[in-house]
Amino acid sequence: MTDGVRLLADGSTLDASSAGLPGKVTAAFGVGSGEGLIGLANVAAEGIVSPVTAYWRRLGREYLTRFCRTVGAAGRPVALPEPEECQRLLASAPPGPGMEYWGPAALGKLWGQMEEASRRAIAEFNGDPVAWLQSLGSSWRLVGRVTFHLAENPRSETHPFAFLATYTTRLSEEQQLQHVPLGRILKQSTARGDQEALRAVLEPVRLASDAAPFIRELVDDGRIYQPLPWTPREAHAFLQVIPAIQSAGVVVKVPDWWHQGRPPRPQVLVAVQTAKQSVVGASSMLTFRAKLAMAGEELDEEEWRRLVEAGAGLVSIRGKWVEVDARKLEQALLHWRKVEAAAEEGRIGFVEGMRWMAGFRERVAGEGQQNGEHSAWVQVRAEGEFRTWLTELGDVRSAPRVDPGPGLRATLREYQQAGLNWLHRLQDAGLGACLADDMGLGKTLQIIALLVARQRPGHRSLIVAPASLLGNWRAELSRFAPGLRVVCAHRSALGAGGLASLGEQVEGMDAVLTTYTMLSRLEVFAFKTWDLLILDEAQAIKNPSARQTLTAKAIPARSRIAMTGTPIENGLGDLWSIFDFLNPGLLGSRERFQAAMEELGPAGFEALRNLLGPFLLRRLKTDPAVAGDLPPKIEMRTGCALTKGQAVLYEAEVRHLASKLNQNQAAASDQERKALVLQTLTRLKRICDHPALLTGSGNFDPGSSGKLMRLRSLASEIAARGEKLIVFTQFREMTNAIADSLQSVFRRPGLVLHGGTPVGRRAGLVAGFQEPLGPPFFVISLRAGGTGLNLTAASHVVHFDRWWNPAVENQATDRAYRIGQKRTVIVHRFVCPGTVEDRIDAMLAEKQHLADQLGAADGMLGDWFGLDDDRLLAFLAIDEAERVH
Repeated sequence: MTDGVRLLADGSTLDASSAGLPGKVTAAFGVGSGEGLIGLANVAAEGIVSPVTAYWRRLGREYLTRFCRTVGAAGRPVALPEPEECQRLLASAPPGPGMEYWGPAALGKLWGQMEEASRRAIAEFNGDPVAWLQSLGSSWRLVGRVTFHLAENPRSETHPFAFLATYTTRLSEEQQLQHVPLGRILKQSTARGDQEALRAVLEPVRLASDAAPFIRELVDDGRIYQPLPWTPREAHAFLQVIPAIQSAGVVVKVPDWWHQGRPPRPQVLVAVQTAKQSVVGASSMLTFRAKLAMAGEELDEEEWRRLVEAGAGLVSIRGKWVEVDARKLEQALLHWRKVEAAAEEGRIGFVEGMRWMAGFRERVAGEGQQNGEHSAWVQVRAEGEFRTWLTELGDVRSAPRVDPGPGLRATLREYQQAGLNWLHRLQDAGLGACLADDMGLGKTLQIIALLVARQRPGHRSLIVAPASLLGNWRAELSRFAPGLRVVCAHRSALGAGGLASLGEQVEGMDAVLTTYTMLSRLEVFAFKTWDLLILDEAQAIKNPSARQTLTAKAIPARSRIAMTGTPIENGLGDLWSIFDFLNPGLLGSRERFQAAMEELGPAGFEALRNLLGPFLLRRLKTDPAVAGDLPPKIEMRTGCALTKGQAVLYEAEVRHLASKLNQNQAAASDQERKALVLQTLTRLKRICDHPALLTGSGNFDPGSSGKLMRLRSLASEIAARGEKLIVFTQFREMTNAIADSLQSVFRRPGLVLHGGTPVGRRAGLVAGFQEPLGPPFFVISLRAGGTGLNLTAASHVVHFDRWWNPAVENQATDRAYRIGQKRTVIVHRFVCPGTVEDRIDAMLAEKQHLADQLGAADGMLGDWFGLDDDRLLAFLAIDEAERVH
């Protein structure tokens, strides 16, 4: 969900379970997001099982409801909801793919697309909005012209409210609605014999009476057509049926104190604060006290008596009308008295207090559901020192600045420094943190800076990463923190003997680096206490019952960090597993969490965001505080470990070269030797891409290639963000294999361009890719499309394999990074560690200036051709220290 703001009914953005939508709704999404949302608004609620789909349906219905209220306004566009309502709409959004981009700007774009869709549809009905609304169904065929007004009448003690029903005739010159009492408009229309006007007035009133028995009584005896004085009980009965009245197309005007259906009301106020002599943090003990209050102020006995006597309805307290339900208040107060009695000396743990304040309630033995039923009558809030601390915890900018010192060989950007500060504060408090910055913002560097800042005797950190990222971690630690004492707990680094003595080697180390597989195999990790446990690509523990998940959660650590690029997009079960690792108990047991989310309904997503917010840091490249600090281009070396099959082929190829060199040592000419070496280099590069490139089998199984697996992982994050990707490869045979693999990730076809692509088609391919809603990826052979193309729609460029000359790669990168590019471009250079590609990468880095001057690769290859046989073979052989798979 980016510039184009696109929603797909096939599930790639709405939700996987939305596949059961009616065919015409799916077709509408194919036309555009605005058409799809309007179509979705008319799907029966009973047919919606996905929270994400239900959310988009609610957005569509919100637009149509507001459209009904403005149909008579001479074609005036339907304005966005009020800021407070917009905020509520945004806060209640459930997790889903691309939802991290869901914010005010995206809401405005989708609202505008619904506006455009409705205007196009109205044009098909000869410009008649009423006819279009009728085509949508009975829910929308009535425009919002009848208005029910409720106002205060301070001149009467017994009937302090007044009711009036009006009909909106037109807009004034000042664009103000002109209201006429229903009784008067009926007389005027009857006198004129204006049947259309009569139907326009009577039909919505009839529907409102069908929807609300209270209104039916007013219609049956004719009182609805005249001004009425009302008692508080009558006014409250009317307020209760507002949603039903609005569903009939009637506009409702009420006093300001009845805000968006959330009136002021007395509540059970549960005040939570830090217990005496308790340090604020994960181990804090909290005290709480439940009391009756209004607007945060405790009610006295007389006020409570009046509320009880009122029973249910509206009561004037301290000069304000408030809604009362004495039965629910008493039940809520009794519940919290029981909680107080059950708590040891009125104390609770930190995570329990956090759950309460977010909106999750606890059950007491013998009671039924509590989360949803009484939540509106209870407010839990922090007070005193605890409140101050929580306010600071939720504000990343307030964290004290941390100086990692000279041990960090890098200069942090401001947002990275803020991330370090935030991480350090949470670790000091013994709390887990989810670092979920956008791809390319330097999550690894921030973690390394934290390790340097916390380096001290006796403090050991354990870093767990996928095998494919182990090389990257080793390189980054060596580059940015050479003073850290790090041991890599993997057979590629230590061998079987070294792993056997790992317990001794860990002593005195600052950090231990390992993989998820080794974490489960080596018991030594569970017998050490770690200062910090870090999981990279933490979605690896999203399955709560998986062995590596259970192992990771059992490792003793003072605090924990989860690094993931897509935390919000994960399902609720995935989120629970990750945060159960970070802060055990924060979300309760899995069963309690699922039950609470079901009980709370849509309000549960807002409660969840409030609960997780202090422990999750998510910055996007588009955030104003980040964008100004970013360079226009970020270049990243991405390690892709060989699979076992690739390694076997690679080693066989090196042995074959050794045999040939040995056989032809005396007889071969210099040119023949160069040809043999160049042929071997090319064959090794093919193996690094995919074994099928060498064998010619045609079976490009992604699981047989470390690069394809890494590309799919990378593409899944890019797809979740709705961003676009270009992939360059020097091998034409690889283009379609890459495209097929990416299509299964993006769930949409992309584009392919190589030397065999007709010249006449190329301009059309480029134009299609540049469209905001066009294909999401473009696979290009380096020689065919490395120059002359303008592809600024892409924000990611992948060099699937390395070319001999850096200038050629740079020219290809410039297809996306050029004039007209408004995004930061991230360049991913794929390299298989410990192979010839690794050496090419190192030599390109060392000879960048020379390669640019020469404009050719002969200078580099000449160095290789000059090596004697032993040095050449050593140069090409796999580095066993980098072998991971």
